[in-house]
Amino acid sequence: MIKTNADGERTGYRLKLDTGEFEPNNRPIPEILGATSTSEISSLNEEEFVWTTEEIRGELRGDGPVFALYETIDAMYEQKEREGRKAFTPEERALIRSIRRRTFRMWEEEAARRAAGEPPTIIVRPKF
Repeated sequence: MIKTNADGERTGYRLKLDTGEFEPNNRPIPEILGATSTSEISSLNEEEFVWTTEEIRGELRGDGPVFALYETIDAMYEQKEREGRKAFTPEERALIRSIRRRTFRMWEEEAARRAAGEPPTIIVRPKF
């Protein structure tokens, strides 16, 4: 993810797969900005970015309300599988999209709380 600060400077962030948090990482910015249609780098619109980020974070396990929402999505996938369906209904897909937007917002709020020195409310357990 690349953000532009108030001074117009670009800052890159990379999703840490073991914590679900974004960390500063400017290394790939030139590569990303120079990407072409034939490169291995692709851009996502905001909805695709949120969906993909939360799909990855949904693999994490831990404590906090965000994980109950991931379990809801997991249960929906399991039900679809049990019923032998290949696709979600439009209503189910809308619900998953809504939950993923909510969990994304929860992580953003968590990052702001931690930056303000508050204790964490999302605790990721290591995968062992």
